[in-house]
Amino acid sequence: MSRTIQSVAVLGGGFMGAGIAESASLAGFPVVIRELPEFTAAARSRLEHSLDGAVKRGKLDAEKRAAALARVSFTDDLKDVAGSDLVIEAVPENLGLKLSIMKELNELVSQDTVLASNTSSIPIAELASVVANPARMLGLHFFSPVPVMKLVEIVRALDTADETVAVAQEFVARLGKRSILTKDRAGFIVNFLLTPYLMAAVRMYEEGFATREDIDAGMKLGAGHPMGPLELCDFIGLDILQAVCESLFDEFGRDEYAAPPLMKRMVAAGRLGRKSGRGFYEYTS
Repeated sequence: MSRTIQSVAVLGGGFMGAGIAESASLAGFPVVIRELPEFTAAARSRLEHSLDGAVKRGKLDAEKRAAALARVSFTDDLKDVAGSDLVIEAVPENLGLKLSIMKELNELVSQDTVLASNTSSIPIAELASVVANPARMLGLHFFSPVPVMKLVEIVRALDTADETVAVAQEFVARLGKRSILTKDRAGFIVNFLLTPYLMAAVRMYEEGFATREDIDAGMKLGAGHPMGPLELCDFIGLDILQAVCESLFDEFGRDEYAAPPLMKRMVAAGRLGRKSGRGFYEYTS
């Protein structure tokens, strides 16, 4: 196993995948983003837009932006990630899709390649079950937006080796982020604590107990939270939250983890939050 990560591959160029690639590139790592052909242009645009925003905000100069972009390459062929020291899976939260990718990846990379998943709800042990040498598999759970958020949950599965954890901790530190170590159970640390709070706010709104504005203002002004719970639901994405709820409820069977009916109906109607333009609030482009 590589004791120090020198190159990174990210599977998926969506909001999370592009953010992970951006953070790695800015830290000096060469990065390969593997994306389906029909989504590659969008992934490239997403990365460029984020870096342009950092320049406009004065967080990055034009020279560093150009250097970061130059370190990122795109491919639609999974074989092109085979030479990377670390491969981070960041595809949608679909167990079948993730397992399929892990099985294919297992046939391509060396036994020393560190494999990670950015999943927020699927057990790492289940993904590791289709991987030879599961000691090199773990979770790297980034938070959105990745270039801004400083936390990464390192998820240790049943067979994850101490050396794999140490390599991951060093990698996260090189990104300029803080890692916290958690066991492999639904929700990990953050979502295990956060989800009941968010669902309580959704139920409060669903029952007509208070307006969305007053619920959010209460937690921002009364508890010092930077964002109200319903605003945060919209920011995370209601479809992602529903998947997390289902994972938590399936594992622990507690009512506080169940997705409220209102949220299920909103997801069914395509009201997913900021990314769809409408959730608990309405958003313009």
